[in-house]
Amino acid sequence: MDTVHTGTERLLATATLAETGGGRVLIGGLGLGFTLAEVLADARVATVHVVELEPAVVEWNRQGLVPATETALHDPRVRVVVGDLVDVLGEVEQVDVILLDVDNGPGYLVHDTNAAVYRDGFLGACRDQLAPGGSLAVWSASASPELAAALRRVFGDHREIVLPVVLDTTETTFHLYLARR
Repeated sequence: MDTVHTGTERLLATATLAETGGGRVLIGGLGLGFTLAEVLADARVATVHVVELEPAVVEWNRQGLVPATETALHDPRVRVVVGDLVDVLGEVEQVDVILLDVDNGPGYLVHDTNAAVYRDGFLGACRDQLAPGGSLAVWSASASPELAAALRRVFGDHREIVLPVVLDTTETTFHLYLARR
């Protein structure tokens, strides 16, 4: 999580909403709330379910410690669940969009148990949670051929958006993986 490069977190929302047209959104991973703020900026969004593992992260956002997103959790469209996304996915209503920004993608796990988020079983549960025509988007700090292969197996196809960024003076890329039900 950082406040220097928020464009890719915002693009996670806008690129996916452009394909689906809004509706009901599930965000896995609140972080500093930039994805949530971008989702809420789209008037077509009716409800947003946010699932965040760390209670402290939710409190930072609620207390306005991240100025760009200080009102996001107070929006009446937002429902927050503190818990593990793998455990609570099935408790959320069917959605049109699922945005996953868990850890830093499959290549840089903070919590080893989050590896399940990028595997066929959980991706299949995401597919089943999506309404027909719904979209899943996954943010990753690096390219992941394994994630791409899993999305092909589960969804039949996927699209990857490569996002160039400069970290300090080093050029690198972040990646969005999109799949549609």
